[in-house]
Amino acid sequence: MFLVFPLLFVLLFSSVSLGTTHEEEYKKIQQKMSEQKKKLRETQERESSILNDLEGVNMKLGKIEAELNRHRKDLRSTETEISAVTSDIENMNSVLSKQKEWLKRKLMVMQKFGYSGDMLTLLMSAEDISQMMRIWKYLENIALYEHRVIGDYRETLSRYNEKYERLRVLKVQLKANAERVTAMEQQLAEQKRSKVLILSSVRREKASQQKMLAELKEASKRILDLIEKSSKTDTYTGAAAGFTRLKGKLPWPAEGRIAVPYGAQKDPEFSTPIFRNGVHIQTSSNSEARTVSEGKVIFAEWFKGFGQLVIVNHGNGYHTLYGNLSEIFSHVGDIIRESQVIGRVGTSGILNAPGLYFEIRYKGKPLDPAQWLRHRRG
Repeated sequence: MFLVFPLLFVLLFSSVSLGTTHEEEYKKIQQKMSEQKKKLRETQERESSILNDLEGVNMKLGKIEAELNRHRKDLRSTETEISAVTSDIENMNSVLSKQKEWLKRKLMVMQKFGYSGDMLTLLMSAEDISQMMRIWKYLENIALYEHRVIGDYRETLSRYNEKYERLRVLKVQLKANAERVTAMEQQLAEQKRSKVLILSSVRREKASQQKMLAELKEASKRILDLIEKSSKTDTYTGAAAGFTRLKGKLPWPAEGRIAVPYGAQKDPEFSTPIFRNGVHIQTSSNSEARTVSEGKVIFAEWFKGFGQLVIVNHGNGYHTLYGNLSEIFSHVGDIIRESQVIGRVGTSGILNAPGLYFEIRYKGKPLDPAQWLRHRRG
């Protein structure tokens, strides 16, 4: 009897301990699941479109490049004016030196002979009244000349002081403009570094690469939708000769060479298969982008995946696209001629290199630009 109670106690205690252990394990599992769900939610909240990240950097790059161009233009203008003012000051120095030399000699004569005494001696030397009148007239002309020389000297000196002050102001402006250009160039370099970091991050993750390319395909589809919508509403018929006859004769839209060709290839940025609807013409930043033929502008603004973009309707179903621009000079509705400058080349597109992205499309279908552009020798 006495053995039964200890045994029951042990069994009861063991059952309670076993139940407590399972409950604790269950709670731990639930806690881990809760933590994982929380991490997943946080990851999903942090996850954003890679293109959106790049577009943010690209938009900043476009703005900085445009502002940098303005500051460089101001800098060149100030330097030109400084050169002109400096030349004026040098010429005035030469004139002032001659005028000072004449005044110096005149003062020496006056100190030696006296001004009024000299005149009186000349008048008294006259043999008759007629000669005296001639001497008087001569002295009067000399006095007028001296008065004019002194007046010219004062005027030259005044203009010299004005030019000298203007030169001082211009040098201050030059320094300020130069500092602004340096600061903007540093900002530009920082944004380009940010872009490189984003692209490097993309290369490291296969999923991110696939997502990037999917977004690029979506951007291309939106371009097609835009062209089709414009074709339905735009009545522009194009040149009488027709765009078709220009195959192999089109002027290049930018100076440079085709760095990324049209068609199926391995993407140079993401090392994955991709079909490119256009070509990337490598050229220097800020070089001019020109239309390959006359037409009508149907789009001229920022377009996700293409940066600053201009689309031109050439009639009869033909369109050309000019992407990766830092500045746009044309507006929607503009009728433009062949080789007209429509903007400046930048680095606002998806590729991390200065150059123009160029497409030719017929009824929305991309064509190989290399077959349409004029052949270059060498």
